[in-house]
Amino acid sequence: MLFNSYIFIFIFLPAALLGWYGLNQLHKYRLAQLFLAGMSLWFYGYFNTYYLLIIVVSILINYLLSYILNFSQTRQTRRIGLAAGICINLGILFYFKYYDFFIENLNYVFRTDFNLKHILLPLGISFFTFQQLSFIIDRCTGKAEHYSFTDYITFVTFFPQLIAGPIVLHQEMIPQFKDYGRRSFHPASFAKGISLFTLGLGKKVLLADVLALATNFGFEQTYFLDTPSTLLVILAYTFQIYFDFSGYSDMAMGLGYMFNIVLPVNFNSPYKACSVKELWQRWHMTLSRFFITYVYIPLGGSKKGKARTIVNTMAVFALSGLWHGANWTYVAWGTMQGLLVVWDNLGIIGIRGSAEKIPSRFHIPRWLGWLFTFSFFNLSLFFFRSESMTYAFQMFKNLFSFKHTGYIYKLAATMDIPEFYIFKQAITMFAPNLLNTAFIVVFLLILAVSAFVLTRKNSLEIVEHSNYGPKFCWYITAVFIWSLISFSQVSTFIYFNF
Repeated sequence: MLFNSYIFIFIFLPAALLGWYGLNQLHKYRLAQLFLAGMSLWFYGYFNTYYLLIIVVSILINYLLSYILNFSQTRQTRRIGLAAGICINLGILFYFKYYDFFIENLNYVFRTDFNLKHILLPLGISFFTFQQLSFIIDRCTGKAEHYSFTDYITFVTFFPQLIAGPIVLHQEMIPQFKDYGRRSFHPASFAKGISLFTLGLGKKVLLADVLALATNFGFEQTYFLDTPSTLLVILAYTFQIYFDFSGYSDMAMGLGYMFNIVLPVNFNSPYKACSVKELWQRWHMTLSRFFITYVYIPLGGSKKGKARTIVNTMAVFALSGLWHGANWTYVAWGTMQGLLVVWDNLGIIGIRGSAEKIPSRFHIPRWLGWLFTFSFFNLSLFFFRSESMTYAFQMFKNLFSFKHTGYIYKLAATMDIPEFYIFKQAITMFAPNLLNTAFIVVFLLILAVSAFVLTRKNSLEIVEHSNYGPKFCWYITAVFIWSLISFSQVSTFIYFNF
């Protein structure tokens, strides 16, 4: 079930809210949690009932491990539990996400002929696996208590963050479910939730889905693109992936507020960053938090010398790339991010006015740092979006070929969206020769609007600083209605693939 669907907005969400607040009003607190967990499992199973078996088994195994630790807290028991938890969780993730990737590479290196299983990737498995893995690690290191099954299953399955994050931690979620003061309806929190959900919905439907038309077409026509069309394709994808994923995060946080539950911030205007390191402090912040807490710091972090810090940083970003998908393109993308972060950490070039305490030999203005950061991140997305390394390198070749073959007109023609129907008919009637040029203008206009939105306050800042007056309410209503009308172009979220 998608957030941007009629069944979710008009059937599932009202039913979930009524059941949650209704049962809590009757002081049926445990039943309310079980109801919410049941609704969340329906939300998850709506995509494919097969997925339900996987997530339920994963929950039961992890909860059983936590329960067993109640009977013995010796160092040896904790070590065994930790090893078992890591192996089981990563084993499940490996089987469903990386098995075929491993076999393909095994066949290639050793000239073997093992059969691929073509396993269907369960939605959100990377997210709920990391969520439970963090709990098991904390449990085995004495940083987490054993919760009731009702609390645990609600924590794992809470539907706003179940499919694509943010990756939440037990200590920030379960205490909220235990706080009965949050079980009453709070108008201010609900209004904030609706506003944030609507802004996220607008990002997804009105911007990301429109930009996806050009992005999908462009990456399907890799070998035909020239320099201008390649440049526009990667810009479109850069904007699309941000509006798509940050839009989902906004909707997830908004839904949390509707239930009076606060989810962690996952995006903080990353495209305003003036260094790649800063960008990763603003982008997918809960994933970065996971890798820093459970990989980078256990490896020694930055406390074992500069060389070890570089190795640890590269390891984290390579793993982060692999987390995004079973393809060498993701590893290349992650490695590129790691190299750029290492470069920032070396302090050779600093940003004037930066809060970073790393001493630098040379300093550049913030606008130049932003330009380098945004440009390099754009280039790295060739690896992230391409189907193979060959296709990624072809995109680089296209960009730097400095050729103009006129393919930009075919790319711009993908912007034939319903909002511009009247405009298109008028051009066709009075100046048909200008139709191709008109589509280019439309494409550039959409990119300009996207860039403008990125320079303004982000969704959370807008909601936090709004007085919820008539003007703001009309604005939110307009975005909501426009988004509903545009559901005919609905597409899945990019991060559903991860």
